[in-house]
Amino acid sequence: MERADYQTWQVRFENLRSNKVFELIVVAIIIFSALVVGAKTYEETTRFTQIMDVLDWAVTVFFVVEIAIRMLAEKRYRDFFKSGWNIFDFVIVVASLIPVDGGQSVLLARLLRVFRVLRLVSIVPELRVLMNAFLKALPRMGYVALFMFIIFYIYGAVGSFIFRDINPFYWENITIAMLTLFRIATFESWTSIMYETMEVYPMSWLYYVSFIFLSAFIFLNMMIGIVLETMQKESAAQEVEDGKGEAADIHWMREQMAMMQQQIQDMHRQIVPAKRTPEGSVERLSTEQKDR
Repeated sequence: MERADYQTWQVRFENLRSNKVFELIVVAIIIFSALVVGAKTYEETTRFTQIMDVLDWAVTVFFVVEIAIRMLAEKRYRDFFKSGWNIFDFVIVVASLIPVDGGQSVLLARLLRVFRVLRLVSIVPELRVLMNAFLKALPRMGYVALFMFIIFYIYGAVGSFIFRDINPFYWENITIAMLTLFRIATFESWTSIMYETMEVYPMSWLYYVSFIFLSAFIFLNMMIGIVLETMQKESAAQEVEDGKGEAADIHWMREQMAMMQQQIQDMHRQIVPAKRTPEGSVERLSTEQKDR
């Protein structure tokens, strides 16, 4: 009887977890908690400190209850921790339990409460797709960033050697030169730097134009291409998982074609007769022998 009651409650928790209204309430509470943390940064709210603390603890209690419901909705508790997003939510909620009245732990507790807004990523499916795409694109983007660093290093060394005497503030050494190049890559008043060096080296505009062409047009578009490709794959995977969309239809058609091919092969094996060889083994007649 106790086992039946547990299964009944497990089904109720599962239905509550998948309820759209419950998800909207969770999203609203996450946004509200972010607003409470942001309100504490204003001096005008210092007179409402006690109210803010009560609201903060109320939000924390809600998150504890919400994470407990999600854990109880699983048939086995350990299944909850098989998802990386569930582990992320669990860590954020547990970290929120750190008291804010503990002297040196106040700053840490407040910082951890700021990260509660990241739970929106795990709650909203569209944000999960974006985050998964970002994480999967990082390795390939890392190689592009490494290539960019090499270009920055080369141009920084060249700029430091040639333009150091013109303005040491921008070109004193390779480190400062690379920071200057980063400023140029973001188009932050880069023309004033270029015109300054052109007064001494009229052809120095080739240095800036070639660098901007590499950094702003080639490398930036490479980054964007990697992110878009990864997002397309993640969106297709999400459609296959949900069973909706063009990717899901193509996946279903491939499965059906594979099943039909397997059925044709099974029927072919049943139709082709068998004959016995002198050694007593069974051998299938080929189509050519059958026609003869």
